[in-house]
Amino acid sequence: MSKKGYYLIIALSSLCLACTAGYSYGQEHPEDSLSVADSSLATGPSDSANWSAAYKTGMLPLKYFKNQPYVSVQQLVKGNVAGVYVQEPSGEPGTEQYMFVRGLQAPLLSKKDLYAQQPTVFVNGIPMIPDNNLVFDIQVTDFTRIGPATNFLSTLDSRNIESIKVLKDPADLAKLGPIAANGAIWITTKDTKKGSNESFASTYFGFASNERVTPVNAAYETAWRKPFYDKYASSENLRVIPTYLRDVADGNYYGPANWTDLYYRPVPVYSASAGMLLGKHPRANVALSVNHTSDGSGQDDAQLKRSGFSARTSLKPFNWMTFTALFNGTHLDRRRNRSFRDRLSEVRYTPSLSSPLAPNKQAYQQYLDIFSAASKEPLDDNQVNALQAMAEINATIARSLRFISTFNIDYNENSRDAFWPRILLEKNNFTSNYFGYNQRILISNALRYTYQLNEDSRFIIEAGQSYQSDVQKYDYGYGYNTPNDNIKVRPIDIDPNKINEQPFQYFLVASDKQRIGLSALYGSLNFSYKKTLDVTAIVRRDGGSFIQPDKRWITSPTLSASWNLKEALLQEQATISNFIVKASYGVIGMPYSTDFYSQGPIYVSTGISWPRDPVIPSYMGSGVASRPYSRGWVSYGVEWQKAHKASLGMNIGVLNNRINLGLEVYNNDNKDLLLLMPAPRETGYSGVYKNGMAVNNRGIDATIEAALLTNPRSLNWVSAVNVNFNKNKLTALPDGRQSVVIGNRLLKVGQPIDAYWLLQNQGIYNNQSEIPVKDGSVQTYNGIALSPGDPKWKDNGDNIIDEQDKMLTGHSLPVVSGGFINDFSYKQFSLSINLFFAAGQKLLNQEISNRLNFANNDNSNDLSTVKEITYWQKNFNPSDYPLYNPWSNVDPFQSGQDLFLQNASFLKLRAVTLSYRFGNGNGHRKVFENLEVYLSGTNLFTVSPFKNGDPELVNYQGYYTGYAQRLPRTITLGARVSFKH
Repeated sequence: MSKKGYYLIIALSSLCLACTAGYSYGQEHPEDSLSVADSSLATGPSDSANWSAAYKTGMLPLKYFKNQPYVSVQQLVKGNVAGVYVQEPSGEPGTEQYMFVRGLQAPLLSKKDLYAQQPTVFVNGIPMIPDNNLVFDIQVTDFTRIGPATNFLSTLDSRNIESIKVLKDPADLAKLGPIAANGAIWITTKDTKKGSNESFASTYFGFASNERVTPVNAAYETAWRKPFYDKYASSENLRVIPTYLRDVADGNYYGPANWTDLYYRPVPVYSASAGMLLGKHPRANVALSVNHTSDGSGQDDAQLKRSGFSARTSLKPFNWMTFTALFNGTHLDRRRNRSFRDRLSEVRYTPSLSSPLAPNKQAYQQYLDIFSAASKEPLDDNQVNALQAMAEINATIARSLRFISTFNIDYNENSRDAFWPRILLEKNNFTSNYFGYNQRILISNALRYTYQLNEDSRFIIEAGQSYQSDVQKYDYGYGYNTPNDNIKVRPIDIDPNKINEQPFQYFLVASDKQRIGLSALYGSLNFSYKKTLDVTAIVRRDGGSFIQPDKRWITSPTLSASWNLKEALLQEQATISNFIVKASYGVIGMPYSTDFYSQGPIYVSTGISWPRDPVIPSYMGSGVASRPYSRGWVSYGVEWQKAHKASLGMNIGVLNNRINLGLEVYNNDNKDLLLLMPAPRETGYSGVYKNGMAVNNRGIDATIEAALLTNPRSLNWVSAVNVNFNKNKLTALPDGRQSVVIGNRLLKVGQPIDAYWLLQNQGIYNNQSEIPVKDGSVQTYNGIALSPGDPKWKDNGDNIIDEQDKMLTGHSLPVVSGGFINDFSYKQFSLSINLFFAAGQKLLNQEISNRLNFANNDNSNDLSTVKEITYWQKNFNPSDYPLYNPWSNVDPFQSGQDLFLQNASFLKLRAVTLSYRFGNGNGHRKVFENLEVYLSGTNLFTVSPFKNGDPELVNYQGYYTGYAQRLPRTITLGARVSFKH
């Protein structure tokens, strides 16, 4: 199809009465299943029936979390809905966090794969666009992304949120289309309530701190290394002992280890928000709110500040038409860490790392003073501006016919200005500038016709259309050796006659932009009979510009049915108050987050440089393009990836809904997934992209809620637990292959996609006689003969230790996860306790591997081994590990062995809140409708078999590096007030 033909279809479809429109993208209408806002969940008193009814369908019980100092959507969802696992890889405020709905959709081979598997967050029906992943094409490492690297889901003020619902059911996701293939988080903000005017305000103040650590100095470091030196060190090994460990008289390293007071310091956290809801006028209402929040980790002076504004209005110029408009605006300012690793990963120039920061307070203070002096002008300025806007017309054309037209926009822009002076980089300074924006526009139209067959039966027929346009762009420049630390830019005009007198200067610019369009046609038929039976059939026709022209369109059917057994068969049964069975099956197209595959074989501008610096887009100053040898060959025939989702569930309530059970069994098959398969070496390509990979996730979501004690005059107790059990496996590979090795990962059909591929450790060879000999040859590791002091790795029988001896073992994500809530109330007092747990996952302890591998890492310039100031703390027991020869050529302490695979299961007391509510909430004669004060604590303790830190602080592939900031313990005192007028 030609480009003109494609745009003609889009134009015509925009005029048709079809697709996902207000209903598909879930504007709040009385008949919509997505109209789930229940004000009692957010602001009202405890109601066990309403609370549990919402909870079992994926609604977060915000009543129990509204007083926590959470600043991101991920933190609100975490542990509070079955089937959703949230990972916070760092406690540094504002950093990126991740959500997985019902398991992994595909293997996580890179950060791009991680971004592509996140659920879409909808705010009042506006689908938020995430930050671009284009910058990973020019990054050397993926420790952190280029730019401000700020969590875009920190832009929402939790105090202005009315409700949050996690959508997992295939029918719900089908209504939202391909962008919800990974699940959806449905958020509604505070809105006017008909017939009332209300004002509200909330604030809290407290401190974020961390548990005390045991600092160590060079004497401790030397002591635990001594057994290795005594047993294995040669004279040459002794000669190259690191400089910082040689001189015991050096007070910086062998003196007091008192650096912790400068790194771990309590910092204030606070928030203030206020708003008003004006809803008395029958034809016009307005909701306004403002907020400001400051969050910190209590580590390395990291901080996030957020300021925002929200406005929403509804107008009814005619009885048959309503116009709704919304605007949210937010500004984020993030103060990042001062670590070596994150800074040098962007600099791309690694100075000598042989002498780490000293654990002495005075020496560390000198390093911090460099930052303080340089930050008189912005040294590391990270800014994010975001807005969401929506306009909707909802018109009743006839008694049973409704037309809905919606315009949505989500926009965010990100900037970072960084400068590192000469003193930090061995007489070379560095400057960088980043600006990027992400824009999503959604236009949708829908018609809905309701036909009442008789008193018991009703049909609802819908047809609609939508068009979504995503634009993502960034500009990035960096350079070295500016004229001096006060002049941070390169001069534009250089006298060619004095070129030899100019200091060497190097400046590079990279820029990328992509535009992705997604068009859809939609039709649905719903039939309901009394209150017993509800059946919905949905058919979508989706087209995406990220797919090659001959594969651009996909048809997706979905069927859903629910049966109310209570109304149909058990009306006389008094014990059972609710019993609903629901089944759903659907196919949803899974979009690509890049347009890279849409044109087949192409040329790129970032493929001409060496791997160490992939940003270079020019040759001798001239812009050129080349084949994407390092990124991989894109052949013709790339098609849609497809998610086949099925679920069967039931909701049972007994004793007037005092006890509720929600149980859902699901099976998700993701098929035709794209994978970079190995290519013949003679082609020069790193691989070739092919469809054909398939992944299965199956599991159970369960929730149990019980109002154990209910007495308005005495103690009330509501308890709830949610649990998810998930199992994944690879079911197919492209070309019918059964296994493939990609980097340090093995993908094997029939095995989990989050398993580690490791050598199996069975001890140590203490002497030569213990080392196996076959056919006169000593056992080898990758061609190197093993010696005493080397690991005893499990062999497959060929007397050669290599990749053939590695085994798939463990999971990087939990097999079981969930949360446990208990809410106690007595008169105006209430106490809420929130536990979060995960089990069945393991982590690979790269931090301990790096420490024990000191012989190779002491003089290494590898950023994965850099020693931060946090290196000087006691966090492991060397006696727990074998005394291998660290100077052996077989790399005995490499991380790719199960010696460092450790149980990462945990139970966390995530939050405790004690509150007191003044008055009875009826307040018609009182100044305040509701006044509540509370004391809250978060991240109070963790129970885990992992003893070297927090097992939650792993990267997306399950590696524990030790570089992440710890999740802070916060104590806050706050108040909430509202009144009608």
